[in-house]
Amino acid sequence: MTTLVHVSDIHFGGLADIRQVEALEAQLPALEPAAVVVSGDHSQRARAGELQRARAFLHFAETVAPVHVVPGNHDVQWWREPLGIPILGAARYRKYRRYISDHLAPILTVDGAIICGTVSAHGLAAGSITWNLRDLTVKGHLPASELARAGRVFADGPQGLARVLVVHHNVLKGRLSRRWGLARPQAALAGIVRTGADVVCCGHDHEEGIGTIERDGRRVVVSTAGTLCTRTRGKRPSSFNVLRVTPTGIRVEIHRFDASKGRFACAEGQDFPR
Repeated sequence: MTTLVHVSDIHFGGLADIRQVEALEAQLPALEPAAVVVSGDHSQRARAGELQRARAFLHFAETVAPVHVVPGNHDVQWWREPLGIPILGAARYRKYRRYISDHLAPILTVDGAIICGTVSAHGLAAGSITWNLRDLTVKGHLPASELARAGRVFADGPQGLARVLVVHHNVLKGRLSRRWGLARPQAALAGIVRTGADVVCCGHDHEEGIGTIERDGRRVVVSTAGTLCTRTRGKRPSSFNVLRVTPTGIRVEIHRFDASKGRFACAEGQDFPR
C-alpha cells in the first residue's frame, strides 16, 4: 500500500492556525507517507516572511517523506505581471520560486504512484477571466498545454503506478460555496480524464471533499483537501486528506481536527476500485 498525505491552503501569515500545523507535524511520521502533497496556497499574500515559514514546514515534511508542491493563487504576485504583461518584470512566481520551489509543476515518482503537478494559478490572466467580477485573480485555469504535458508524463511513466494529478483549484463544484475553482470547468474535466489520471489532488475552496469525475467510461477519484487556516468554509473543523493506494483500489480519508484533543483523526473515508 502507498500512502499519500494531501494538504492544502495553509495560508501562512495572518490566517494559518499554527496549533493545527504543529499537530500535523507531530502526527505526520505515524502516517508513514510515501509522499506529502501540498496543493497550493502556502502563503496569504505571497510575502517573503509567509513563504519562509511555509518553507520551514516543507523542510520538516521532507524529513518524513518526499514533498510535492504546486503554487496556489495566494502564492502568485499577479499584480507584477497582469494578463501576462511583465509591467514589473516577469515576477508572478519570483518569490515562490525563491522560497518554495523553482519547479512550478514538478513530477515525483514514488513506490506505487507517479505524481504530476500542474499550474492552475495564474492570477489575472486571460484564461481565468469570467463574467463574474468576484472571479478576478481568484479563478484558475488549466491550459491545454498543461493537460497535454501531464498526459505525456503519465503515458511515459512505469506501468502499474497510480497516476496522481495535482491542481490547486477545486475541480468539482464546492458543496457549500457552489463555486467551481476553474474558469472553464467542463473543458477542464474532460481534459483531466484524457490525461489518464487515476486521482486528482486539489484544494482552494477551503472545503474538504471526496468525489469522482465520470466521463467517457472512466472514473477519476478527486481528493479535495480542506485548510489548516482559520477561514474554513462553513466554520467546519480544519482537515487534511490521506490517500491509500493499492494495486486494486484507492481509499481517500478525511482527517479532521479535534480541538478538544489537539489532534487530527480520520472522520470519514471512501473506497474506489482501480
